[in-house]
Amino acid sequence: MLERLAVFLGSSNDVDTRYKDDAYQAGRLLASRGIELVYGGGSTGLMGFLSQGVLDGGGRVYGVIPRFMVEREWARMHGPRIEMHVVASMHERKARMAERAQAFLTLPGGLGTLEELFEVWTWRTLGLHNKPLGVLDTDGFWDPLIQTLDRITDAGFMGAGTLADLVVERDLGTMLDRLDERL
Repeated sequence: MLERLAVFLGSSNDVDTRYKDDAYQAGRLLASRGIELVYGGGSTGLMGFLSQGVLDGGGRVYGVIPRFMVEREWARMHGPRIEMHVVASMHERKARMAERAQAFLTLPGGLGTLEELFEVWTWRTLGLHNKPLGVLDTDGFWDPLIQTLDRITDAGFMGAGTLADLVVERDLGTMLDRLDERL
């Protein structure tokens, strides 16, 4: 049963309100299902909305944030049902999140979000873990990425099995069910 989900998503505040609303509602759904949020510990952008949704829904948040981000006051450090860990580097952050999580989910985001997704996916491909991975394709946000991944596979740079490791859904409830089935 899925109990701890790492979520990769944007930290920018300069995004369309629908992505903020979706992140908040995703947090509420995680809380309602008793799934602990494992995330990068930020309080800004979608990260802030997601974690606030979890907290408002009565859920638990496990954050991992590098010290330099705490010094810039980007962290959600205190509160009931929050367990926050300050680490030395981005590498340590990702390793700790991956260790804690049972599965990984990607919501809309930018370079950092993509980097996190591709790193844990590469780790899976290399046999370093066997945890399920998902991309929530909110309003077709990730459609161009999925098309690119199909092209990479068609060109022979990635196997069809590797592509099949990535769950892609538009509905979060369906996504959570599919990730849970793959545990």
